[in-house]
Amino acid sequence: MAKQVSQTNLNFGISIETEPMEARSADQLPSGEGWQYEPKWDGFRCLAFKKGREVDLRAKSGKGLARYFPELVAFLAALPADQFVIDGELVIAIDGELSFNALQMRLHPAESRIRTLSIKTPARLVAFDMLVDTNGMSLLAESLGYRRARLEALAKTVADGEHLLLSPSTNDVAEARRWLSDAGGDTDGVICKRIDAPYLPGDRTMTKVKRLRTADCVVGGFRYDGNGKLVGSLLLGLYNDIGELDHVGYTSTIRNDEKPELTAKLEALREAPGFTGKAPGGPSRWATKRTSQWQPLKPTLVVEVKFDQITGRRFRHGTKLLRWRPDKKPSQCDFRQIEPAAVISAQATMPAGVQTATKPSSRRARRS
Repeated sequence: MAKQVSQTNLNFGISIETEPMEARSADQLPSGEGWQYEPKWDGFRCLAFKKGREVDLRAKSGKGLARYFPELVAFLAALPADQFVIDGELVIAIDGELSFNALQMRLHPAESRIRTLSIKTPARLVAFDMLVDTNGMSLLAESLGYRRARLEALAKTVADGEHLLLSPSTNDVAEARRWLSDAGGDTDGVICKRIDAPYLPGDRTMTKVKRLRTADCVVGGFRYDGNGKLVGSLLLGLYNDIGELDHVGYTSTIRNDEKPELTAKLEALREAPGFTGKAPGGPSRWATKRTSQWQPLKPTLVVEVKFDQITGRRFRHGTKLLRWRPDKKPSQCDFRQIEPAAVISAQATMPAGVQTATKPSSRRARRS
């Protein structure tokens, strides 16, 4: 039976408290010799430790993930490779598309619920680096090129496409640019790594470039700021397939000098219900009584916002207000403009026989 590790002194070759290597944000892909490019997957970053039947999964925060993904623990424990440490991303596919919501649902206190979900919506590990090889040797001081070769050698024998996949990589910046232009479904950008660089735990030595997209949204409501006198955030909506206005997120990047005039304008447009479909949920626990009550608006105002990722048909993070769109009809603001783009093609240079993550038209995150 597979065992989930609870102690921190088991000899995995490196400490289970090892932090994943991080990345700095950039606006453009670096070019020139010596770069490797990989898709930036939309999942949970994870270090997977294995020695014999002992397996541990660690999140980027250092917290244990093994109890939430028992199917992966069992799979890794049963592999013929006796030992390794892999850096990768945990993902779950729903109807052929990766679902961040499904990952979040795994973080549940009830073991019975986790077991049910592990059968209904099994997770996969998309591997992109190797920190300890199958001989138990630490690879932290080795170059990325060497580590990648060791990872590909392991993937040839154990990557089954259902539980473990090898992330695509390329040294061609033109291919990476195509990946970046297609980002937004299962991926949200490109990670850039120096081929000759060692693995530096916790250091931001990699580069990440995200594709930020824009959308025109209806302002269906607003909330007051902490003082309860001026607008603090605009509540954004898009029309669904049956013509209802669903709440999809917010923007709070409003200039202070614009708030008094904007507040008066919004207060003059107050009219229920604001959102005719999915309405805003509750505010944070730090909100005051006045700021907690969102104010519904007549759906006449349209804004263009910049966003990074969609989860469950909502903006995962706060958006940036770019401009007002008086030229845009509210009825034109629907979900079609934020539907996922094509996902990264896995047809980068890969060794024969290795299972990789693929685009939707071929084998993208597909289960039998």
